[in-house]
Amino acid sequence: MAVPKRKTTPSKRGMRRSHDALSVESFQECPNCGELKRPHNLCPACGHYNGREIVSAEG
Repeated sequence: MAVPKRKTTPSKRGMRRSHDALSVESFQECPNCGELKRPHNLCPACGHYNGREIVSAEG
């Protein structure tokens, strides 16, 4: 059975986990209504994307 010969140091463990961190989500201001939205996504407030109304914001 494969068993580690030495204890993994905190440094090595941290280096292995360096890619597991969560990244901060980016936001842009909607050019139509000014609300914050995710880039390349439909604006949830006004329903516009790329200068066009995709979903009507009535109701």
